[in-house]
Amino acid sequence: MRIFAVVIYHKAKLTDMYFTGIIIAVSTFLTIGIWHPIVIKTEYHWGTRPWIVFLAVGLAAIAAALFIENTLLSAVVGVFGASALWGIGELFEQKKRVERGWFPKNPKRMSEYKDCSVAHDARKTG
Repeated sequence: MRIFAVVIYHKAKLTDMYFTGIIIAVSTFLTIGIWHPIVIKTEYHWGTRPWIVFLAVGLAAIAAALFIENTLLSAVVGVFGASALWGIGELFEQKKRVERGWFPKNPKRMSEYKDCSVAHDARKTG
């Protein structure tokens, strides 16, 4: 409460505030939001094969973040790289979600999926 009183006492202006943390948080949220549909579309069109592209993009972004002097930009690029690396695991999880029937299968790649219809039938009748 004392900090709040000090801020009011000094009549803090907008220029006295620091938005770096908020900007990084919003950027992280948006980056994760961008990667979600990328993973879904990638799995639908190409399966899990492009995981190596996710790895290359993620490692390149993280390496680039090490050389960016601006803290804000470095953080955003690093979050983008980490999200790309996280996307590798999500790509394989997305394949499992498709096999469970939670997402549509690509009819051009039906042979790449496990046939889960037996497991679904057993649960319905059992």
